[in-house]
Amino acid sequence: MVASGKNNKLIVILGPTSSGKTGLSIKLAKKFNGEVVSADSRQVYKGMDIGSGKVTKKEMAGIPHHLLDVANPRKRFSVAQYQKLALKTIRNIQKKDRIPFLVGGTGFYIQSIVDGIIIPEVKPDWNLRKKLEKLTLEQLFDKLKKLDPERAKAIDNQNPRRLVRALEIVLKTGKPVPSKQFSAGDGPAKGWDILQIGVEKPRNELKNLIHKRLIKRLKNNAMINEVKKLHKSGVSWKRLEEFGLEYRFVAQYIQNKISYQKMSDNIQIESEHYAKRQMTWFKRDNRILWVQNYSESQKWCQKFLLTK
Repeated sequence: MVASGKNNKLIVILGPTSSGKTGLSIKLAKKFNGEVVSADSRQVYKGMDIGSGKVTKKEMAGIPHHLLDVANPRKRFSVAQYQKLALKTIRNIQKKDRIPFLVGGTGFYIQSIVDGIIIPEVKPDWNLRKKLEKLTLEQLFDKLKKLDPERAKAIDNQNPRRLVRALEIVLKTGKPVPSKQFSAGDGPAKGWDILQIGVEKPRNELKNLIHKRLIKRLKNNAMINEVKKLHKSGVSWKRLEEFGLEYRFVAQYIQNKISYQKMSDNIQIESEHYAKRQMTWFKRDNRILWVQNYSESQKWCQKFLLTK
């Protein structure tokens, strides 16, 4: 069921990594009686806190946060699983007559809710995966560009797990991912009123923000200790590297594959590349209103919530 009563509102706060989405969303949720629903493909996993930039209890400032720590990092968590959980959570928040804030930088997660796209439930084809896993990253990416150029534009082309999964879906279904059609009764297809706010920072400022965050995460070996703990709990090195960015390079450092300096440099460079890919994905959607501060976003939210 879709939320009853007049509350069919959903506010999305999106943007590239390190742009300040979390802090902004908490301020807005406090102002407008809201709850936060995470749209981050790594924050769904238990134990992946520092490397994913997961909000702390203190930072939440009493605002309920949902879809954090809902999956085991040893197992795969699909977009279809996320969509199902997120839609249910958003409806429950609406039923309480509170405003759901969908917050994150995973474009595919956000689009699965905003556009209610049908995500094919494709079961793993282990024989196909074995064949694909023999290809290099460059070969996987080239293959995806030919079969699904739109998905290739935003995917992490250094993440073999995502490349293999995207190819698996398109090869098994014969269709690009995602298919641009509404699912039966979700999202706007059922009359949801959605505001999308994008947090945009000048390129040099974002680069500096990424660097500051990296220094903080490396302080006292916090991120290194987190990755060691995850591995000790049963998450394989291969799986950790599949998560990309911080987890890939910290895992490589712990295994003595790269030096500490190389690890740090790689995280910075790849985070900048990732931010660029995120913006490429988001900029395709002309429904997004871009802001640089709280004041601008507050005005848009106020106007949106006053509209019947």
